[in-house]
This record gives sequence, C-alpha cells and structure tokens, in this order.
Amino acid sequence: MAYKSPALLLLLLLAVMFATLVLANETPYQKFLRQHYHNGGMSVQMCDSEMRKRSLVNPCKETNSFIIAQKNDIIAVCKEAGKPYTTSQGKLMRISLNPFGVVTCKLKGESHRPPCNYRGNSSTRNIVIACENNLPVHYEEGIIAA
Repeated sequence: MAYKSPALLLLLLLAVMFATLVLANETPYQKFLRQHYHNGGMSVQMCDSEMRKRSLVNPCKETNSFIIAQKNDIIAVCKEAGKPYTTSQGKLMRISLNPFGVVTCKLKGESHRPPCNYRGNSSTRNIVIACENNLPVHYEEGIIAA
C-alpha cells in the first residue's frame, strides 16, 4: 500500500508542472480566451467551476468576466465591429458597436486563498478590449447597454 502514495504524489506533481508549463507558454490571445471567453451556455451558477477549470483560483482572483460569444464575434471588435475608445485611465482600446452577454464572477468573502467561492452576475454590455495584431488580448471593462 505504501508504494501507491509516492506514485500518486509524483503523478500530482507532474500534472501541476504540466499545467504550469502550458500556462507559461500561452500567447496573450490564448490567455485572453482562457480568462474571458465562453462560447455559450454559461450561467451565473457556473462561476466556481469555470474559475477553477481556467486556473484562476490560486490565489483566488477577485473579479473575472466571461464574454458569452463566438470567438470570431469578439475578434471582430478589434476590426469592423468595434471603434476606438479611450478609458478613464487614458488607455486607447476598442469598444464593441453591439452589446455582448457577460457573466461576471466576484469572490465571496475576504480570503484570496482557496477554496474560492464566487457569486455570479449576468449583464448585457458593450465590451472594451485591448487588441494586438487584430486579436483581443485584454478585457478592460464593459459599458452596460441601455
């Protein structure tokens, strides 16, 4: 029975190392997709599982928003479906011409140590993103659609 414990520990260590390597080698666009893209079917009740699945819980991320759309629709904001937008901090970004569904997950409680528990909120908003090479690389905020 003692041989199973070290093997399990080694397997767990290898899995953590592999995940770290994958995250370290992702492009800014891939990181954007991991942190902010969801292709549909996400509800506010899924915040805990989505945040864990996307490695956003060690430490617990305070707030994270998922844009509910197709990838091409978000990419289009970097081109014809968006226009230049300057944030209140003076950053030049792009704002979508049309609103998107967004699920925002906010950490419950004060602790930033796992286990992380989130409260979800759904809204419709024009998204504000940064683009590089016509690809989204940063989600800044959203302007609630009237």
